[in-house]
Amino acid sequence: MMSELRKVTLSDGELFVRDQGQGETILFVHGFPLDHSMWDAQVNALSSSYRCLAVDLRGFGRSTVTSGTVTMEQMADDLAAMLDGLNITQPVTLCGLSMGGYVAWQFWKRHSSRLAALILCDTRAIADTEEGAKQRLETADRVEAEGSGFLAEAMLPKLYAETTYHARPEMIEDARRVILATAPSGIAAAARGMAQRPDVTSWLPEIDVPALLITGEQDAISPAAEMAAIAQAMPRGTHAIIPTAGHMAPQEQPDAVNAALRAFLLNLK
Repeated sequence: MMSELRKVTLSDGELFVRDQGQGETILFVHGFPLDHSMWDAQVNALSSSYRCLAVDLRGFGRSTVTSGTVTMEQMADDLAAMLDGLNITQPVTLCGLSMGGYVAWQFWKRHSSRLAALILCDTRAIADTEEGAKQRLETADRVEAEGSGFLAEAMLPKLYAETTYHARPEMIEDARRVILATAPSGIAAAARGMAQRPDVTSWLPEIDVPALLITGEQDAISPAAEMAAIAQAMPRGTHAIIPTAGHMAPQEQPDAVNAALRAFLLNLK
């Protein structure tokens, strides 16, 4: 089901956001190369108690596409401008998955006064290796040249646990449709931005907001041990492992993820 999206005008474009519920704000930031809909189960569950914002980042969903390179810093600034556009002045809980986590680190660095807490799902603090960055740049060029079909085929088996991939074909097809509907230049710009993101490991001891790190037990992209180490390095970090889930834990095991989110959010009160 398509949710109603609000349009927020920025100085150089528009962001679209699902805005549902009332109360303290949770801002959900999607992974690459997806859109706000990956958070539908979380918004549906939590909007009875919180104001849930699930945004389409620049270049994704219906939001403005900027070609070339879009950095994680720019995406973080976009989110701050979006909060301004929605007249949200109270600090928010930012929940980001994968690329959304990369944006979350930058949001903390650049807009820390607007951050009440962090939820980081299936993400990393380290930068790409030289080889990893090179692959992202090659992917960006190829997507612009031939479209995103090859990317969907390559990424989907890595995003989901093997059990999910085989048992939930409708979930995989929904994700495929999202990827194929995304502007190739938007995908390419974000890939280039991820390739040049910094290593933020040295920031972790300074990030003193309450933080929940969530990892799918079978996540091959952001392994549980790596995320546990991130949580340990953060002064107020805790870590939850979600069984029978891969990189897309919030979609694959929504009940378990929502229970972890609720417990964390209640502790903030």
